[in-house]
Amino acid sequence: MAMPKINYETIINNLRQRYYKAISAQESLIKIISETEVAEQVYNSNAIENSTLTLEETEKILLKIDLDRYITERELFEAKNLAKVVEYTNDNAKKSELDIEMILHLHKMLISNIRDGIAGRFRKSGEFVKAANHIAPRPDEITSLINKMLAEYNSSTDKSIVERIARLHLTFENIHPFVDGNGRIGRVLNNYLLIREGYVPINIKHIDRASYYDAFKEFDLANDTTVMEEIVAKAITNSYHKRLAYLEGKKIVKLTDYYKIMNISQSNLINKAKRQTIEAFLEKGVWMIALD
Repeated sequence: MAMPKINYETIINNLRQRYYKAISAQESLIKIISETEVAEQVYNSNAIENSTLTLEETEKILLKIDLDRYITERELFEAKNLAKVVEYTNDNAKKSELDIEMILHLHKMLISNIRDGIAGRFRKSGEFVKAANHIAPRPDEITSLINKMLAEYNSSTDKSIVERIARLHLTFENIHPFVDGNGRIGRVLNNYLLIREGYVPINIKHIDRASYYDAFKEFDLANDTTVMEEIVAKAITNSYHKRLAYLEGKKIVKLTDYYKIMNISQSNLINKAKRQTIEAFLEKGVWMIALD
């Protein structure tokens, strides 16, 4: 029997209202949560792009602790640079509109010391790349396509935030405006816009990589955003669940302990967590939940 369709829009709106009530006089806690998430954001986004760094290694790099093995200079700068971009986005998204100048600025931060010759600029004549299973648009089309993408996003306020972010992300990756760094910048842009719109940032997890790439195939073949919308919706609810657990001062336990306390089937509970129909959240790869 098919699972009933989940109304993520209503769930997100309700969580958002609770969040705004809960953050009163707790700005310092929100800042701490954001700071502790940087390494996870960096690890997951780089892992999607085939980085070999573990979460623990990513944390060590950001804390300037020596690793126990050799890693390439590229992987080192991928971690350090993306952390700077994530922190910059968290601090500045509400201050400046997202436009081409900002996108190029974020890309320069990301690619500096990795490929300086392409940092902070779109692809130029002769620079073609493959996006998913098709050749990305010609370099001379990029600026107009990015402007069109931003205009369509800004004019679609009648649609849900999930639909808007999903379509913008898929469109950006379809354009693939840069020689390198498109995926990581695309995921940063999601959060830049979410923060500007008054939502919480999201973390698309490496464990969801298969469905994430399925979303690009779906968009490429049928201009359909359904799979990406589900990924974005679950990521938003996950982010709210985590923040509310801390802000509302509840006791937080592992989901593997929760099922014993509540006498609920573990498999059923994990399924609900993955579908985000309970207020569970992933923290450092472990499912957690707050006790009522």
